[in-house]
Amino acid sequence: MKITDVQTVLLTGPCTADPYVLAARKLRSAALIEIRTDSPHTGVGETYAGYFCPEVVPAIVDFYRPILLGADPCDIHVLRARLEHCGIYWARVGLGAAVIAGIEAALYDLKGKALGLPVYELLGGRSHERLLTYATGSVSNWPPERLKEKLDFYLGLGYKAYKVATGYYDAQTRSAIPTHGTSEIVALEAGKAEMMRAHVGKGIGIAMDGHMGSHTGKVWDLPTARAVMQALEPYDLLFFEEPLPYTDPWGYGELNRSTSIPIAGGECLTTLEEFRQFADLGGFSIAQPDAAWSGGLNEFMRIARMFDSRKLKIASHSWGAGVAQMQNLHAGFAAPNTLVLETPPAPGTLHTELWGDSFVMKDGYMLPPEAPGLGVRLTDEIKQKFAFVPGTGEFVSVPGKLLTT
Repeated sequence: MKITDVQTVLLTGPCTADPYVLAARKLRSAALIEIRTDSPHTGVGETYAGYFCPEVVPAIVDFYRPILLGADPCDIHVLRARLEHCGIYWARVGLGAAVIAGIEAALYDLKGKALGLPVYELLGGRSHERLLTYATGSVSNWPPERLKEKLDFYLGLGYKAYKVATGYYDAQTRSAIPTHGTSEIVALEAGKAEMMRAHVGKGIGIAMDGHMGSHTGKVWDLPTARAVMQALEPYDLLFFEEPLPYTDPWGYGELNRSTSIPIAGGECLTTLEEFRQFADLGGFSIAQPDAAWSGGLNEFMRIARMFDSRKLKIASHSWGAGVAQMQNLHAGFAAPNTLVLETPPAPGTLHTELWGDSFVMKDGYMLPPEAPGLGVRLTDEIKQKFAFVPGTGEFVSVPGKLLTT
């Protein structure tokens, strides 16, 4: 089996079918990488870069394309080493590594299909019979009664855990409810946590996400984050994600040592080496690699093993489209220390039509995919139905470049 073609497929579709997330974000973009061979098998992978800056992905894939043409797609480690070495000056971390993640996923999809095996079997085998999953809920909808409705919606779908963002999002103004100073931030977050815990009871996992301040427009410093954590400790959080910017790994370490709440993070980190700094500084109790962003499936497993050696858990990050979701499911089932999986409640058609029957949740737990490869499909009909719309990548709005989708 030899590779005959490598192409980027850009798509745009509904961000979700979750009405509470649709209040903030209607459309999403995706960048898939399709690898064709001289056999009946075609491999499909996704880079999470396609959610943010889809227009730049094809150029990077074209840069790497000659390395893959004519090669045996089952030589994944050899091909990955060549891709990394070719971009050693600019792709050791960041966007280059994230695109390699999508290419590598397509190679794994191909190999799994050729051997008739799910990808997690190629990553060392399945480590779990089932895995707890949480509904990734994006914004905290305003007013609080609206947020309560959202929680009831997730519980009605069968979830036993969920995550919402810090702050409150007003769909009428399309902006965050303003807060002024640490005391107001602490009061808002503690009040929200108290309300949520009283509403859902003790048996439901609650996670909160600071998004490094991107959802509220206020980047917390270490004293603010400490004050918030202290106020949230009575409410038994599953974890608190991204309370600080990643430019402060030392602050993460100090914060994590000062609170009983597990501090989580890592979705913006693209390689083992970036994660290692946070691990060495004790910044994460729970690491959150993303197999469509953090260097790929192999890198995900290396990150998981590093944290497992320190007796720490991982919780896979996953907010890509349907193929990225499946990459993270396979990696999560292969990793020995997976605590929980992030999945989209009420996923949109840019998820469901790509994963077909491979995504199975039962009683709040994900079941391992059974189809060969990643268990995804990319047809001409899907490409036509979700034709790419330029400008549908997500970014943090600033003057001169405002998010409109």
